[in-house]
Amino acid sequence: MHNIHGKQERKDMEKEEKGIGERLEAATAQLERTLNWLEERFAAANALTGEVERISATVESAAADRREAELAEKLAAVERELAEVKAAAAPSALNPLRRTLPSTTSEMLAKHGIGEGPVDVRTLDAALAGLSLEQRIAVKTQLLRAGAIA
Repeated sequence: MHNIHGKQERKDMEKEEKGIGERLEAATAQLERTLNWLEERFAAANALTGEVERISATVESAAADRREAELAEKLAAVERELAEVKAAAAPSALNPLRRTLPSTTSEMLAKHGIGEGPVDVRTLDAALAGLSLEQRIAVKTQLLRAGAIA
């Protein structure tokens, strides 16, 4: 029963994380479209600024400068937002979905008296001494992914 509940909970977490990822991707795509639109508007404003300055340099130049400043502010805001979205997306890439250890790893650790919960690195090194370097790295990677060692 506990295993079924754990599987359902893990599925729910994976579904939630997938939904968050999809929303982040959608937000990133929208921000990129907005950024492209702002760049086009900025380019159009720059092109118009030259025309306007030739027609009436005093009045229209000030308006174009304000508009350009507004666009620059909007562009900076969108770039900050995009950076925040990318920064928010980065931890999910570093934080894998799997939070449990494979049964073979758990059994091997249990044979050496290492159970559930945080694992002391020195105890872990002693328990893994009989394994090859690649196997030790694989076990430690699994433990890191499961959050058993920091």
